[in-house]
Amino acid sequence: MTDSAGTAIEFVHVHYRINGNQSLVSDLNLAIQRGETLMLLGRSGSGKTTTLKLINRILTATQGEVRVDGRSTAAWDVIQLRRHIGYAIQEAGLFPHYTVQENVALIPKLEGWQQDKIKARVQEVLHMVGLQHDQYAGRYPDQLSGGQRQRVGLARAMAADPPVLLMDEPFGALDPITRAELQQEFMELKKRLSKTVVFVTHDVAEALMLGDRIALMDSGALKGVYTPAAFLRSTDEFVQPYLGAYRAGHQILNAGE
Repeated sequence: MTDSAGTAIEFVHVHYRINGNQSLVSDLNLAIQRGETLMLLGRSGSGKTTTLKLINRILTATQGEVRVDGRSTAAWDVIQLRRHIGYAIQEAGLFPHYTVQENVALIPKLEGWQQDKIKARVQEVLHMVGLQHDQYAGRYPDQLSGGQRQRVGLARAMAADPPVLLMDEPFGALDPITRAELQQEFMELKKRLSKTVVFVTHDVAEALMLGDRIALMDSGALKGVYTPAAFLRSTDEFVQPYLGAYRAGHQILNAGE
């Protein structure tokens, strides 16, 4: 078995197939280090979200092994595995009939925390994401803006202080200004919390800004893993379309100045 002293998540020859032969992830080998933010970058249908869902066993590998903290996810109790991992998705996925307080408190409550500890933690994580507890705790999701719902979703993912966060295009549906604000807040949280984060995106600029490393996927296969600086210098054929789109976007912005 691989030495997992510095490894939080590991994929070892992982395949995921549907309908017998249709492969969504093919022979994935990837190690994600403790405390790093790994961006899963790729086009729609490249296998990014499938890969993410294999970590918390929303999906189960057809072949190979996914390991969390050195242990196969098949050996984890699935409930404990998912409570060990925060999960933030696009549009937040909040329960509409729960208040903000109740949504954020859900996992700590299931974990059997004391009420005073839960209340203090909800206040703490709402503050982390820029929401005042007194102003927002009693509201329902339909009383919030899209950006506020996304902040609540991130607070809920962090509420039980899990060591791992999975984020599936959490800012993708937001307007550009709100998205930029949340990206900046995420960068600050990343520095403070030192969690292992796996973050799905199709946005090159977001991957370069937020990631310690970028894992590029195409048609279910991992094409390479790069630091942001190495990605920008890369001559790999699969990287070039992304660099072209990124540079074109910067040229448009510069032309407007």
